[in-house]
Amino acid sequence: MTLDQILVRAPVVPVLIIDEVADAVPLARALVAGGLSVLEITLRTPVAMACVERMIGEVEGAVVGVGTVLTAAQRQACADIGAAFCVSPGLIADSPADGPVPLLPGVATATELMAGLALGYERFKLFPANVAGGIDALKAFASPFAQARFCPTGGVNAKNAADYLALPNVICVGGSWVAPVDAVKAGDWDRIAQLAREASALAQPAAAPTEG
Repeated sequence: MTLDQILVRAPVVPVLIIDEVADAVPLARALVAGGLSVLEITLRTPVAMACVERMIGEVEGAVVGVGTVLTAAQRQACADIGAAFCVSPGLIADSPADGPVPLLPGVATATELMAGLALGYERFKLFPANVAGGIDALKAFASPFAQARFCPTGGVNAKNAADYLALPNVICVGGSWVAPVDAVKAGDWDRIAQLAREASALAQPAAAPTEG
């Protein structure tokens, strides 16, 4: 599955920080039930990789990826356990686009974007979107970097997600608001499923041509 095929599945990619392995499967099932099938589990807790493996093995319909991937070795480890994609907050040294698993690298400036294009990438995470210029930055990137499309993450929420999605160079957005920490800790999967339904109903731009 190419990165384009993954990112067009839903307008919002939940960015998940999971503290307990026991929460992984019910959380994923709630999000998938609400229409958000592409899930990013960040490597910010000691149990993150175990959560990825549980979701891959037990949650039908989930397309499971790994976020906060910082090195080529971590990217390879994600490929080894069957992750569908990886996400990085920046460009990873010695990790070109044709690596072991599709990677969505983060950029915040035109210089970083040019470096990513030179490595063969055309899909990027604008991160942190709210600090890197947000909607105005994406509008400015559109003309000089017409081949690039983005998944802005960082400061994206239920109130502004639709504004980002209205931009022609935005393929989807990433956000954590669909899985609030208090709801996860309380096991309130119905609330999370409802938030996912609301997010999945957001307008999404037409799909770009699939990567070769």
